[in-house]
Amino acid sequence: MVYQPVIPLSGYGGWKFLESTFDKQLDGFSDSASTRNDREYFLQKMSSPVAMEDFLSDKRLMRIGLTAFDLGGEEWKVGFVRHVMEEAADPDSTFLKRLNNPSYTNFAKAFAVKDGKISLSEDARTQLADAFELASFRAAVGEVDNNMRLSLNYKEKIAAMANDGASESAILYRLLGDVPVRTVLETALNLPTEMRKLDVEQQAGILKERLLSVFSISQVSDLAKDDVVEKAIHRFHAMDTISQAQSSMSSASVALTLLNGASGYGSVASQNLFLSRLSG
Repeated sequence: MVYQPVIPLSGYGGWKFLESTFDKQLDGFSDSASTRNDREYFLQKMSSPVAMEDFLSDKRLMRIGLTAFDLGGEEWKVGFVRHVMEEAADPDSTFLKRLNNPSYTNFAKAFAVKDGKISLSEDARTQLADAFELASFRAAVGEVDNNMRLSLNYKEKIAAMANDGASESAILYRLLGDVPVRTVLETALNLPTEMRKLDVEQQAGILKERLLSVFSISQVSDLAKDDVVEKAIHRFHAMDTISQAQSSMSSASVALTLLNGASGYGSVASQNLFLSRLSG
């Protein structure tokens, strides 16, 4: 039986429910037959060195490995994955730096190829299997409510992206280059998607200005602070709720709906609408 995450509410209320039940739901998901079988398959296959070509030809093994880095669904890109792994093995290559995709960079480091083979320690195998379970659970959450998956991805990634001593510019470029994280921030900050058409330096400048202003922080690295992470996720859900409402209702209708307790939208949506309009 496939385990389906339980998310009874949309919006911020649903997020708080997911947060409070996360560990229990993750345990249930990890104990499901399909997840358990994939984990055991990965641990057994990688218990001894595996030739890179054998890894690439084993779609199940590659799917598990890529999923551990939120790259599930990309196992069909065999040629590209081979190129990533080969370039990562070349100390003179700048390919991964130019690719500017942290997920692929981390994947290539974890599955480092030496003399044509991939060798993982027991600890590395266990960590990757755990990462696979977590990423798979996030994907399952996304099938129920994609905004919840975006929130989980944001909470999972933001600390590493913003709190490793990198420069402000480097952090901003990371935020712009990571689609899930960028989506959360664009929505939370009410930034138009048309901004993506601008030069990347202009985008970084606009993003920084809005981050410092809306979240009342003094530097971009403050995004890694727990209270700022929660504020960003709160605003993401609130602004998404108001955006959806406004797409089908006039401003006057929104006001009327708020006065009437957001009839038809539920108490959580009503609260999100109200908070969004106060903080927009």
